[in-house]
Amino acid sequence: MQEIIKFIIGIIILIIGIPIGNYLAKYTKEELKQGQKWFILIVILSVIGAVYSLIVKQDYFLFTFLFIALVTSRSLK
Repeated sequence: MQEIIKFIIGIIILIIGIPIGNYLAKYTKEELKQGQKWFILIVILSVIGAVYSLIVKQDYFLFTFLFIALVTSRSLK
């Protein structure tokens, strides 16, 4: 039961990352053009870290990497 609650809290935090990413993308437009390649690199490394965390069953790293990937990917649109 405790694992389910942790999982639900993690999903809620990930959902909150969508408006946070949109907010940051809206107010940092001048930095998005210059750092586009770095944002792509951050997203790729975060996804790799999330997959690795899933394999070694470290939920807190999994949700951290997914949050970073989600917020950063919102800046790529």
